Amino acid sequence: MRKKVEELLADALAERPELFLIDLSISETNQIRVIIDGDEGVKVQDCIEISRAIEHNLDREEHDFSLEVLSAGVSEPLNMVRQYQKNVGRKLKVKTSEEKFEGSLVNVSDDEITLQWKAREPKPVGKGKVTVQKEAVIPYSDIVEAKVMVTFN
Repeated sequence: MRKKVEELLADALAERPELFLIDLSISETNQIRVIIDGDEGVKVQDCIEISRAIEHNLDREEHDFSLEVLSAGVSEPLNMVRQYQKNVGRKLKVKTSEEKFEGSLVNVSDDEITLQWKAREPKPVGKGKVTVQKEAVIPYSDIVEAKVMVTFN
């Protein structure tokens, strides 16, 4: 059954190149769970269309199953380069094994991301503090977890 679901999902996503798969799981009791994301986000209609493409092509007489198609939630960690690319300009909270960063995602490459933020530091000479621009280039291999920080204005 997994192979059939993977084929149907691949076909459905091929017709919608702005959408991409984050995760597919099928339990022992045939509970199918698909998590998708999109370059411009995911609408309810996108989930419905992907769900129909799978559900309408599986035989319920052959397999008893349940199907759930979800968008990657805002609280879910980023785990694909494509997710980082769509979030350029947004604030991220990034954990590496060594330290934590919070900053604006300003650049994404195939190997690393670049975060920028402002910090208050003691003046080099005299008393008081000065605001400085900080930057960190973080390879994907060093990232333990990265999440978009949701802000409400």
